[in-house]
Amino acid sequence: MKSTAVQSDVCVTEKELRQILQDSPFARIYRFKLHSFSSGTCTLLVPFMKSMERPGGIIAGAIFMTAADVAMWLAIMTRLGRKAVSVTSEMTTAFLNPARQENVHCTARILKLGQSRIYGVAECSNEAGQLLTHHTLTYARIQYGQKHKRR
Repeated sequence: MKSTAVQSDVCVTEKELRQILQDSPFARIYRFKLHSFSSGTCTLLVPFMKSMERPGGIIAGAIFMTAADVAMWLAIMTRLGRKAVSVTSEMTTAFLNPARQENVHCTARILKLGQSRIYGVAECSNEAGQLLTHHTLTYARIQYGQKHKRR
């Protein structure tokens, strides 16, 4: 695994990210592997499994969408730490090319880290570098225990 960040720029360790993947049932069923990360980015390896195929022999779109969502969730943790709570509020996906019986890499990158919203993009590609999907994601930051002022 390669990390291109200066350690002080990243708010989570490689060991923590690997543990989060292992402990998250929705990520574990796809056997996502942490490939690399830096401040505000994360790349996952999505190893091919026959169960990922839809009729026609291509990898189902839901696999790409889940990989993008998980990669962004981990990218956010690189900036805010593992205890920060954020949830997907919007995702738009463009399916550009099919994948057939091959491993996929999915890289997510934060574009803007706001006080209440986080904006980012993710892209999935095959090992030859062919772009398969492009995703735009918006996350809501959840801050428990703070009182909200009524207007």
